[in-house]
Parts: sequence; structure tokens; C-alpha cells
Amino acid sequence: MRSLSLATHPQASAADGPPKVLLRGERAARGSFRLRLPLDRPPPFGLEIALTLAVLFGAAGYGSIRGGQFQDFVARHGSVGDVAARALGFGVDMVTVSGAAHMSEARLLTIAGVTATDSLPFFDVAAAKARLEADPLVKQASVRKLYPDQLVIDIVERTPYALWQKDGQVKAIGADGGAIDDVSDGRYAGLPFVVGEGANLRAREFTALLDAMEELRTRVEAGILIDQRRWNLRLKSGLDIKLPEDDPQAAIATLVKLEREQRILDKDVLALDFRAPDRVFVRLTRESAEAWAEAHAPKKKDAQP
Repeated sequence: MRSLSLATHPQASAADGPPKVLLRGERAARGSFRLRLPLDRPPPFGLEIALTLAVLFGAAGYGSIRGGQFQDFVARHGSVGDVAARALGFGVDMVTVSGAAHMSEARLLTIAGVTATDSLPFFDVAAAKARLEADPLVKQASVRKLYPDQLVIDIVERTPYALWQKDGQVKAIGADGGAIDDVSDGRYAGLPFVVGEGANLRAREFTALLDAMEELRTRVEAGILIDQRRWNLRLKSGLDIKLPEDDPQAAIATLVKLEREQRILDKDVLALDFRAPDRVFVRLTRESAEAWAEAHAPKKKDAQP
């Protein structure tokens, strides 16, 4: 569980830009006066009435006096109700986040719509919950108010199942193949990696092939779906294993046997092709191919005197 604090500088102007989200240790010192209410309970009914009246009369009065500058005031400081609530000590000064394994606090606050101009009484927790659950990576969310100045955000993330690359873009996907997050760092390192059109929808099929690889599993870099029909296995060494469309498990069993008996993956090989029934085609490196050709070239007979 992680806690963040929101704060604004009291002398901030329009030129200073929007208020920044600060960590708890960077929060500005606050006055000693603080009205505290029992935690996790709604505010007193009288407080809601007072703040609502402040919004109505304050907005009407301020709008009539300042005219078009009212919207600028709201953009910089929040609504009149928010300003009044913050003055009474009911700002959103701390946000506690739990359940986030792959999402950053900053991202969660942005999605939930939490800013330093918000106040606890007027913050719409239902709307924040809806925005969070609309994110593909969030399976479930709850947003609660803890008076006088704290929001609690609890989320349950969707479990990433594999990585999927298409057209140069890599996304984390769920077990159903649906994209749940963009990948721009190493947060999902270690997940199975599939490449190609439709590979996301057949990720479970690929992981079954990985399981069949047994001790060779750790050598596999990615599964490449060819024409949405069959798989190539790209090894970390760069070697390609071309599997047949029908019964790829049998081909993998043959590969495992060849490796155990002949250490075929340690030879100078570029590709192993298992697509033809009952035979394996081997593509050698250029150097190995030339050496093999030279060794198997017919020997010239010695010239007769």
C-alpha cells in the first residue's frame, strides 16, 4: 500500500502552471488547526448544506462581479465549493493506493481525475471508480473518502498472460488475448512472447508448445504465428524451429529427442524444418554448408602417366 500527498503552493499563479502532485515528504507545512471527523464516515449533514450553499451563493456572487474571469478562477483553483472546503481543512491532501503492481501512482491519479484543487466533499468517487474500471488493465476498483482529507484507491489489476507484437508495437495481453497495456519498459519481462496477426488469440496454444519443450523451454525467445496457421519458434540463439500446422507437439517431441541424443541445437544450424512428415530439413550456416560440400565433393582421380 502506498500513500501520496497532494499539495499546492499558496502563492501559485496562472503562470506557474497546474498544481503538482507531490510525495508525502514534499508536502507543504500546514497549520495546526484541523477539524477531524471519524474515519470512513460521511461528513455531517450540516457541513454538506453549508458547503452547498457556499457553492450556490459564492458562484452567483463571484460570477456576477467578475464575469468572464470566473472560469479562469475555477481552472486555477477549483470550484467555489472546493475552495471553501479546502479552506475548512477538507482538501484531498493524501491518496492511499493499494493493489497496483504494474500501474504507477501518477497514472492512477490521472485516470481517477484526482488533482490538488479537489476537495473531499465534492470529489465524485463513483465517477472516479468508473474511469478506473474503464482502463483495460484494471479489473476492479474502489474509491473511498476518509475524512477530513484522504482518498483511498484500491484496485485489482488484470493478470498479464503474454506479450504480443504486431506491426512493431508490443502489448501485454490477458489470457483471452485482449490487449491490456502498452509495453515500454521491462515490467513484463519473462512473459511468453508471441508475434504476428492473430497470435494474441492463440497465446494459450503457444504456451502449451513451450510446456512440450521441457528443458528446452528457456531457449525459446518467441513464437511467431505464420499466416495464422502454424508456429515458428525463434530461439535466443537466432535459430528458427519451423513447426507443422498439424500435430506440432509431435515435431517438438522429435526436436527434444534430437537435442538429447545429438545436441543438434549446439551445431552450426540456422533453421530446423519439421513441416514435412517423417523427416527434418536442416539449414546450415554458410560456413558449415561450404565445409559440408567440400567434405562430400567427389574426389578427382589421379591423372594416368
